Amino acid sequence: MQGTPWSRLIATIALFGLTATAATGQELPVEHAVLVAPPSVPPAITRTEPAKVIVDVEVKEYTARLADGVEYVFWGFGGTVPGPFIRVREGDQVEFHLKNHPDNKLPHNIDLHAVTGPGGGAASSFTAPGHSSTFSFQVLNPGVYVYHCATAPVGMHIANGMYGLIQVVPKEGLPPVDREYYVMQGEFYTEGRYGDEGLQPFALEKALAENPDYVVFNGSVGALVGDNSIRADVGEVVRLYVGNGGPNLVSSFHVIGEIFDTVWAEGGSQMNRNVQTTLVPAGGATVVEFKVEVPGTLILVDHSIFRTFNKGSLGMLAVSGDEQPAIYSGKQDDSVYLPEGQVTLTASTPDPPAALTKAERMLQGERIYNQTCFACHQANGQGIPAVFPPLVQSDYLIADIDRAISGVIYGQQGEMMVNGQKYNGLMTPQTLKDAEIANVMTFVLNSWGNTGDTITPDRVARVRKNGPLDNAFQQ
Repeated sequence: MQGTPWSRLIATIALFGLTATAATGQELPVEHAVLVAPPSVPPAITRTEPAKVIVDVEVKEYTARLADGVEYVFWGFGGTVPGPFIRVREGDQVEFHLKNHPDNKLPHNIDLHAVTGPGGGAASSFTAPGHSSTFSFQVLNPGVYVYHCATAPVGMHIANGMYGLIQVVPKEGLPPVDREYYVMQGEFYTEGRYGDEGLQPFALEKALAENPDYVVFNGSVGALVGDNSIRADVGEVVRLYVGNGGPNLVSSFHVIGEIFDTVWAEGGSQMNRNVQTTLVPAGGATVVEFKVEVPGTLILVDHSIFRTFNKGSLGMLAVSGDEQPAIYSGKQDDSVYLPEGQVTLTASTPDPPAALTKAERMLQGERIYNQTCFACHQANGQGIPAVFPPLVQSDYLIADIDRAISGVIYGQQGEMMVNGQKYNGLMTPQTLKDAEIANVMTFVLNSWGNTGDTITPDRVARVRKNGPLDNAFQQ
């Protein structure tokens, strides 16, 4: 490099982007990035010129809930998993301050995939506990990018929750939408199995085998369920920024009950239309956008489906508004189907369920159980620990049969104690006739060592007439 030592220093500083001067030589306006916890995102960027954006992020090591009754020591940017959503504009000069809380035990850094430069900023941001590091970069490429810790062992830092998303908004901006949310998938590897209570340490052998106990959205089981559901109204356009921290698995992201009108593949500039499920690689991101046309609860899943129903990757988008029967009618009919050659029932045939014996009712109920209840409560009614309560000699079930019937009709959510174990899950309403509910309840109450009464359709009808309980599931 030519020139005096001072001029060489100035040139070096400019090369690494440590000035707040635009290519035109004019000073850039300075602003501080707005950082908010997931699933929220910062306000839209409305300016049309680049700026110097100061980003302040603190790393925290903290103990918090991974699932009901399960705690974990997370390492998180900004004290959340995922870390805060960072939003800048193409051409901005970013001054990044990484602060490692004095109470932390380990050094940390940050690798932002939006950075053009060695390590994505990792070497420049290596920070010991009680220290702060600063480095700068210019964002050159629009898109949505992952950031994560890259301190050795890198996989362990990521597996403990050190990841998030940074969006580089294109110069021309993005079309406005009604709702924007931030959803990021991650895996957790624990010494105990899924649902084992207490403080669970990180399990290196499971991580090496790529066999996580938990696959979740936004850092914990149920982070986007119930009161934590993201929300929209009928007719609104929703944009989801979806990331995958990994560290190992590819996500097959899908919203049950919707089709993505637009997908920005892998978070870049290429747009795809009318997509059902989109892949999000470990260390990658995507943007999906769709208009919600009907009310109800849409379910966010990783369509590697056992992860969703057995490891936690389930979220909810609660949509409010008027029914749209022309688009979706709901169930219109539930009638008896008999294959060709079998005797059909005429209008004059008596209603069979009213005359069923207890044994006949149990036989019918077993069929309904295996079609409707089996996946959650399992073949022998044992349930799934910490997720779905058992039906085998269930004190909660036996204590109030009408309450149990109401739960089948209207669904149920909230905390309950079953056989001395706490559950806080969700049972959605079942679209069964009164006779079908009577049959399946009779089967459950008289199976697997349970001894109970015969439930009749009349009793179910009385419970239905009384309306849902206070803890009924609300769509």
